Amino acid sequence: MHGLLDTPAVFNRLRRQLGERAPDLLLPALPLRLGLTSVAAAADQLGRQIEAAYPGSTPLDLLGFSIGGVIARTWIQRLGGHRRTRRFVSLGSPQQGTFTAQPWSSRLFRGLADVKRGSALLTELNSNLDTLAGLECHSFYSALDLAVLPGWRAVLPVGGRTPLPVATHPQLLRDAAALGPIARELLR
Repeated sequence: MHGLLDTPAVFNRLRRQLGERAPDLLLPALPLRLGLTSVAAAADQLGRQIEAAYPGSTPLDLLGFSIGGVIARTWIQRLGGHRRTRRFVSLGSPQQGTFTAQPWSSRLFRGLADVKRGSALLTELNSNLDTLAGLECHSFYSALDLAVLPGWRAVLPVGGRTPLPVATHPQLLRDAAALGPIARELLR
């Protein structure tokens, strides 16, 4: 799942890194509308796209970048996605909130409000981790990230955590130093 200002094309370098070892990928495009779309609404759309592409109970591995990681997590924890998710990889996602979202109006920018520090959504997701406990979870982040500020809070409350040696949020999906460890995790 892509981030706020991205399209599925943000994963092109990672796809090349994975090569033919991961041929069956769904790269959903969700209209996040610069943060106007709430995370819950985007998670519902994500669930519909997953069900259309993989009907039934096919086990899935999910990767979410930036706010896309919170959208995927919301689908997993709120909408029953945990029943078919095997592994969840969060990449530079404000799973514990970000100060960068604090100034934005909660009434207008619902999606951004959902990733504010202490938001109702993140408080709810963090209050019951049972649905994540049965999954393989891993968080990748950049300690210097300014999109998720502070960067070290871009982690799930469960699972492994790997800091990546990149300086910016976009480099998480552009720099070879980040793509290598992410690809290894996805292919294991």
